[in-house]
Amino acid sequence: MKSRSQDQSLSDSRELDRSYDPLTGNPPSKPIKKTIKQRLLKLLPCYPSASSASSNQSKSTASRLSPSRRAGNTSEDAEPSTVSYRPEGLDRLVQRTDFSKKELQVLYRGFKNECPSGVVNEETFKSIYGQFFPQGDSSMYAHFLFDAFDTNNIGSVSFEDFVVSLSVILRGSIADKLNWAFNLYDLNKDGCITREEMTDIMHSIYDMMGRCTYPDMTDTAPKEHVDSFFQKMDRNNDGVVTVDEFLETCQKDENIMQSMRMFDSVI
Repeated sequence: MKSRSQDQSLSDSRELDRSYDPLTGNPPSKPIKKTIKQRLLKLLPCYPSASSASSNQSKSTASRLSPSRRAGNTSEDAEPSTVSYRPEGLDRLVQRTDFSKKELQVLYRGFKNECPSGVVNEETFKSIYGQFFPQGDSSMYAHFLFDAFDTNNIGSVSFEDFVVSLSVILRGSIADKLNWAFNLYDLNKDGCITREEMTDIMHSIYDMMGRCTYPDMTDTAPKEHVDSFFQKMDRNNDGVVTVDEFLETCQKDENIMQSMRMFDSVI
């Protein structure tokens, strides 16, 4: 017999993805149309596209089965279990983010469709991120980006991890967005950005862009950008950039402020 907490978790998950009408208990009468919100979820698929998924169906089905289902049923026709990881309730996610209930439902429906297991790992994240930059190698930058989303440092990103960070990037204040960017650049999370860390970031960005850029990049371009970054940000010339230095400098730079505002109307 399911416990009360399990029943509540299932109810929250169904309400979140709108797989039933909370008033009638029936499926919604009309399917939700795809929107830009769902397209954003293409950044985090757990499985390959439909064209390649069919060839790997048996493997992916086995991987999605819960341990108890794998132990108790070895039939090739065994059906996959329901989502193994259930997110927080809808009301709590509304409190933790700047998204409405409807926006969270659409985001979760897309996330669950792409990630039946409820989480995405780093290799899958790298694979899909690389599709947006076919002219270069985005694996290292995707690694840094994944670490920024993986706030619990467990090697996987849940829906909560994804939507909380997305809320900061798209709906957060300027200070929130800049703090998130600082955390991305602070690779070892010690509270400051070193020249080595920024060099790694810049090389990963240039690797991702590839050679097909205009104007053409030079081999010294990453170092020149790092030098420019520290000349502007390192106010006391101690060789590191603190979060206070980062925030103060960025907030005085109109170009940076404009780039921060670009995300305000994305979703």
